Amino acid sequence: MTAPTNTSTESLHAPVIDWFAENARDLPWRHPDAGPWGVMVSEFMLQQTPVSRVLPVYEQWLARWPRPADLAKEAPGEAVRAWGRLGYPRRALRLHGAAVAITERHNGDVPTAHAQLLALPGIGEYTAAAVASFAYGQRHAVLDTNVRRVFARAVSGVQYPPNATTAAERKLARALLPEQESTASRWAAASMELGALICTAKNESCHRCPIAAQCAWRLAGKPDHAGPPRRGQTYAGTDRQVRGKLLAVLREAVSPVPQATLDRVWDEPVQRARALDGLVADGLVEPMPDGLYRLPLS
Repeated sequence: MTAPTNTSTESLHAPVIDWFAENARDLPWRHPDAGPWGVMVSEFMLQQTPVSRVLPVYEQWLARWPRPADLAKEAPGEAVRAWGRLGYPRRALRLHGAAVAITERHNGDVPTAHAQLLALPGIGEYTAAAVASFAYGQRHAVLDTNVRRVFARAVSGVQYPPNATTAAERKLARALLPEQESTASRWAAASMELGALICTAKNESCHRCPIAAQCAWRLAGKPDHAGPPRRGQTYAGTDRQVRGKLLAVLREAVSPVPQATLDRVWDEPVQRARALDGLVADGLVEPMPDGLYRLPLS
């Protein structure tokens, strides 16, 4: 990752932030009344899930659980049920665990300090930085896939960032942060939106990009990706698909579900058993006596 100069760093901020002011999507977690809890919920839901799928679930979630304490009072299985088909349902359990910790440790208020956010169960470096930045206007490097792609192209001159976030990327992100706290939080949101709408993984819209004239990748002639092959995400026929089908049955059930009912969702018994065992191991499903299963109560 190329280290930017002070001049190049400052020349990126204003165009991207100005573009964001004109083009940012009107999303509910960006509204002032969303509050820190609304921001946190959105960050959990948006991981590996597009905005279009998140929006209806987010609205329902906040209507039902407007504060962490409201969710903390419910069984974790209710969080899994309300998660619906967003995918990666362990996020629902982690969000429930975070709500319990917020209620017990912070009087029901999402903590403001980055270290306290990071200490919550289920919250990693990205989510802690995102909540601190977007909810509280603090100065943190917020590195999601979209931001990493923008930085890789605009500054480092490569088509895609590495498959996993590197120390060099974190160093670059810190070097690109504006000094002023409010500007830094705006930059975090703006660079993320640029990656989501303009500097996309495929079919990027360079003609609409506010920093196209200084983008190192574009100026180099858009060289093809030279790193390890990009990981594709498959779903059909995978254990993930089977897990999803099993959870769908349990989410719809009002009482514990017998093994025979679950057996009907997938024909291949070995894969079905493996998927069910995985759900149990992950705490997403509770086995009961007599071959019954339910969403977790504790």
